Amino acid sequence: MIHFILITVQILAVVGTVSSVLYYLLCFWSAAAFLREREGSEGCATQDLPPVSILKPLKGTDPEMYESFRSHCLQDYPEYEIVFGVSDPNDPAIENVKALQQEFPDRRIKLIVSPQILGANVKVSNLAQMLDAASYDHLIVNDSDIHVQSDYVRRVTAPLADARVGMVTCLYHGVAGPTLGSHLEALGISTDFCAGVLAARQLEGGIRFGLGSTLAFRRADLEKIGGFASFVDYLADDYELGKRIAELGLKVKLSRVVVETHLPSYDLRGFFAHQLRWARGVRDARPGGYVGLVFTFGLLWALLALAASGGAFWAWSALAVVLALRFGVALAVSQGVLEDYEVLEDIWLIPLRDLFAAGIWITSLSGHTVTWRGDRFLLKNGRLTRVAR
Repeated sequence: MIHFILITVQILAVVGTVSSVLYYLLCFWSAAAFLREREGSEGCATQDLPPVSILKPLKGTDPEMYESFRSHCLQDYPEYEIVFGVSDPNDPAIENVKALQQEFPDRRIKLIVSPQILGANVKVSNLAQMLDAASYDHLIVNDSDIHVQSDYVRRVTAPLADARVGMVTCLYHGVAGPTLGSHLEALGISTDFCAGVLAARQLEGGIRFGLGSTLAFRRADLEKIGGFASFVDYLADDYELGKRIAELGLKVKLSRVVVETHLPSYDLRGFFAHQLRWARGVRDARPGGYVGLVFTFGLLWALLALAASGGAFWAWSALAVVLALRFGVALAVSQGVLEDYEVLEDIWLIPLRDLFAAGIWITSLSGHTVTWRGDRFLLKNGRLTRVAR
């Protein structure tokens, strides 16, 4: 019986290891394909630049928040405005917005307080009410902690000149705080998450979801899907917006622009809670992609094969191949695609980060609660229900 169990585990481990190797090769191919593509419609033409409203929903403060805000005021773009929104009139983020208005008096910077809570996702509730204050028909939504370059607005809105494109979204990399949890988070974004986005894009012939780092789209298309209010109870609002615009028959384009986010100084518990929320969100929003993640845990499968085989030479060889490919993908995506050279300082943490990721995925198989900005919610079929304290 024990022999049968060991053989079964070996077979499963070998299948998992081989699937991970194939996945890493897919990541290489996907990154290379992304880099080969020409910028095309993302070129910096100086004509036909429609005015743009940037919507930034806020709740609390983030690391380097003011500098992130400032980067949006330094755009090489003729006409745009920034609309900030909060639900709490005492939100500490308001001080940063007021300071920004003082530093840039010539910029159109609006602050909207929306105390009415339209649904469980307060961010989307804010957006639904901020939209009335937006003057223009081209919209950009991005998270409060996103730092951008001066050609950001120009480049992410340019593809919308093509009527077949309904949304533009961006990859991003994280700037870690001083804690181990923050470094693990940044490492995961640059070496695993973005690689997965590129792989999904290659497998599916494009992407059909958005990333909260940037969502650029037209007001008319938002209205066609029912506006922000139509997904005010969903956790993965960026995914829902991109998915619903794609369902209109429009393309979701992954921009060549890469933006930056400054990560909180997570302790390990905070890192685990954030990753668990993300994993359960993926489980509900993209169940196929979520199940597919099990075939990407190369280190876990290779170690399992090593243990089940009693340290056989072939298992050691498989582990070496997995590690070589995993580190190769990490460098190809972080350096080649994202130009995130800070990853080099933490690259030795990849095995630890990957084992954490596998443990978080296993934990996320069960349970339906998530913690988001200090509030607890029940998550079911992608929808949030606030849990009473």
